[in-house]
Amino acid sequence: MTHSLESLAERLQRLEDLEAIRSIIAQYGPLADSGDGEALSQLWTDNGEYEVVGFAAAQGRGAIAGLIEGANHRSLMSQGCAHLLGPVAIELDGDLASARGHSVVFRHLGDGQFEAHRVAANCWTLERRAEGWRVIHRANALLDGQETARMLLTPRVAPHRP
Repeated sequence: MTHSLESLAERLQRLEDLEAIRSIIAQYGPLADSGDGEALSQLWTDNGEYEVVGFAAAQGRGAIAGLIEGANHRSLMSQGCAHLLGPVAIELDGDLASARGHSVVFRHLGDGQFEAHRVAANCWTLERRAEGWRVIHRANALLDGQETARMLLTPRVAPHRP
């Protein structure tokens, strides 16, 4: 089987894009648990959005950093917590991409015991920029039986553009 250099270059670019997107999303949990809102906010574009359905919405890096540096998140961190993100299904469309998957936030109960504090569906919309892939929108909704969360996991023909 032979492939043209152009075909191989396209395939390599696709693999590099997928890995870059997975890396961006994988960084979220450790940054959230470290409390470094500034570093976490750099995963987004300057005017990116983070929507936690039924809880908060933030637009712009400063507001996104504020979610991590705010009292609610600091309280959770002081008890002990872990933000875990599962594998994501990624759809590429040129310089846009969407990624769908699950997240779980565990909370420490004491004596080495943890509970699942939050189990959610996530849909990330990312855009390729000069500095690499960045999040332009993330929606996160509890998997509590409501259709809102299930819709975040539905494959999209084209990525959401806020």
